[in-house]
Amino acid sequence: MHVAIIMDGNGRWAQRRGLARSAGHRAGARVVRKIVEAAARTSLDVLTLYAFSADNWSRPTQEVATLMRLLKRHLVAEAARCVQNGVRLTVIGRRDRLSADLVRTIESTERLTAGCDGLQLRLAIDYSARESITRAAALVQGADCTQREFERCLADAVNSDVDAPVDLLIRTGGERRLSDFMLWECAYAELVFVDAYWPDFDEAAFDAALREFATRDRRFGGLSRVAQPSLSRAD
Repeated sequence: MHVAIIMDGNGRWAQRRGLARSAGHRAGARVVRKIVEAAARTSLDVLTLYAFSADNWSRPTQEVATLMRLLKRHLVAEAARCVQNGVRLTVIGRRDRLSADLVRTIESTERLTAGCDGLQLRLAIDYSARESITRAAALVQGADCTQREFERCLADAVNSDVDAPVDLLIRTGGERRLSDFMLWECAYAELVFVDAYWPDFDEAAFDAALREFATRDRRFGGLSRVAQPSLSRAD
């Protein structure tokens, strides 16, 4: 079971309260901890969180700097907690545009949690699905590449050893789009859009999304497994 979340609405949450956007990002970071802990208590195998997109570099310099500081602080603060809860933390996306200090923190956290065999938590930082697909295409050898082989190349392109498709995609903040996130992996994902801004998203909302997923009839292009029509000669 692979759940991916687009954590949207931090800035708008803050602005509605007359606060700086950075306050929304700090509030959102606290929610990450709660949702990861909730996910670790379920049967989820992988949780991928969209923390910073490749397009987010276009935001104001001060906001980007705040986000990078929060990412580093979160990795440092949560590493020991991840080990305690058996959570393996990895970061996917480009690293060549991140500061050397942040890359060292990422690598240190990945090493520290590498032996954990519970939930695999992935933070997508400087991530773009279109860039990843383009790089994967460049890695493909030969014109007869299978879909499975391409998926392995795609995993390499995003610095990941997980190429499992996304089962459930949750997006907070009221928007109804993928925003260049996990486009290949979400080919048959069930989509749940939540109006609440990310800082207001809680365990109850997460559980509600999982319950909604459980009601979906996933056909993958075939017939319904819930109530397939009769194929008798009389039909």
